[in-house]
Amino acid sequence: MSEESELLDALRGRGWTIACAESLTGGLVCAQLTAVPGASAVVRGGVVAYATDLKADMLGVASELLAERGPVDAEVAVAMADGVRGALGAEVGIATTGVAGPEPQGSAPVGRVFIAAAGPHGRRIEKLDLDGTREDIRRETVRQAIALARGLVRPEK
Repeated sequence: MSEESELLDALRGRGWTIACAESLTGGLVCAQLTAVPGASAVVRGGVVAYATDLKADMLGVASELLAERGPVDAEVAVAMADGVRGALGAEVGIATTGVAGPEPQGSAPVGRVFIAAAGPHGRRIEKLDLDGTREDIRRETVRQAIALARGLVRPEK
């Protein structure tokens, strides 16, 4: 069984829904989840907040946090995950923010990514330093974000 199927089954088992807040992945996490048959029972939707101002305007990330830390930051990722939960009415939020390239963004090098998952029983965050092409970085971010959310929803595995 795929990681995304396991995540969706765990959500279904708890009666929870999920929403995605994505920056560098541009909707790929949500697309990966909705590729699974029956996903509509638990996937609420997603927000692609690629531009920094949308992270504040659509997801409620504090403008002061974005100004101080920039968009590629652990606290920003957690705020995005929390924000999408509220915006889309889901129990679980998953978020991605980072730099896929080709150029660094501010002080964040290419491959620096933060993923976060937030739910009723807590939050998880991971900092990733990934190598490869832009597509490699985005693909691995999607994989790890889904795994992180699965671990939050089903921590015994």
